[in-house]
Amino acid sequence: MHAKHSRWFRMGMLPSLWASLACLGCNGGSSTPPPPPPPPPTLQVELVPVASGFSSPLDIQQAGDSSGRLFVVEQGGRIKIVQNSSVVGTPYLDISSLIVSGGEEGLLGLAFHPSYSTNGCFYVNYTTTRLNGTLQTAISEFRAATPGSNTVNTTSEHILFTVNQPEANHNGGGLAFGKDGFLYIALGDGGGAGDMHGLIGNGQDTSTRLGKILRIRVDCNGAYTVPANNPFVAQPSPTNEIWLYGLRNSFRFSVDQVTGNLWIGDVGQSSFEEVDRVTPAQGGSNMGWRCKEGTHNFNFSANCQNLTFLDPILDYGRSEGATVIGGYVYHGTNIAALAGIYVFGDFINGNIWSLTQNGQGQWVKTLLVNAGGGDLAGFGQDANGELYVAKYSSGAVARLHQAGTP
Repeated sequence: MHAKHSRWFRMGMLPSLWASLACLGCNGGSSTPPPPPPPPPTLQVELVPVASGFSSPLDIQQAGDSSGRLFVVEQGGRIKIVQNSSVVGTPYLDISSLIVSGGEEGLLGLAFHPSYSTNGCFYVNYTTTRLNGTLQTAISEFRAATPGSNTVNTTSEHILFTVNQPEANHNGGGLAFGKDGFLYIALGDGGGAGDMHGLIGNGQDTSTRLGKILRIRVDCNGAYTVPANNPFVAQPSPTNEIWLYGLRNSFRFSVDQVTGNLWIGDVGQSSFEEVDRVTPAQGGSNMGWRCKEGTHNFNFSANCQNLTFLDPILDYGRSEGATVIGGYVYHGTNIAALAGIYVFGDFINGNIWSLTQNGQGQWVKTLLVNAGGGDLAGFGQDANGELYVAKYSSGAVARLHQAGTP
């Protein structure tokens, strides 16, 4: 991480968020049918307030249980429920006493089991020092007493595994279940600047979980297994868990439940932010870091010479933003012009863009709306495919909405 981008959310807590998210920061195969056209220039998108009163919200998820609830992840260790545009008074989960929070640390990700409506299981990604006195990432399973419960007891926790963190930054944090039913887990490169870990960096080292997206199977029993078709399944643990490697800090990513494609916002070092689209057939790909930053050579040492990389479909420089925030493919109905289009943003300048291919097959981003500089920390998608944003410094949740429509 560049010296001027050495922390994560700088702004009140913000001092550490601005620079770290700022430093949190392969063409995918074509998919059928052809990608949708760019939204018309006349499209006007606004952010409609949904709920407020949160403390440093980072993520928004829904449980797939037809309850209409949105679950808002606060960096400090609480998950709160929004239902009918109101925040439920008691947190759904409170692990604030179990975690280390601040900068790029904290409760960073949440994903609900595909069978949550019957088994009540969900998974979180957080940082802690309580287990061995040093900083670790914990990937944990929790279970609600009943799927409809609005509170969960912390004693239901089962830690699936931990990862030692050599530095306080670049902890990744995203979790998502794929169309295949497996759990995908994003972990940063271990922090510091330039992935100076070992001879080739953690991103390129397939003997570590750092700088990777992992894929595992979870069955709501406090344990996990490795899918038989993982790309490195014949290798010893943890290599057999790796789905993608060569990532710097994929803080936010999502899975399009229609195509199964992974959409990743990988935060750049000091020059370029990148967006990756990875099809289900591209598991095992090397995403390039630290050999490359986006599509540009970074530390292209001897070990990089004969490697094959999956380049991002888009990268952009510091004049356009400084901390990419991965989003979702839009599958809602309110903004018809965005149907099937990927929406993402940037934390530093607050821009929210759509991303489409033009007639020449080039990926082009189009500005939709601005969420405010230093405020956009994550996106969410409800059961109807509508998109929401977590506003970090404002402590609020808002919904993307086409101006002039009900």
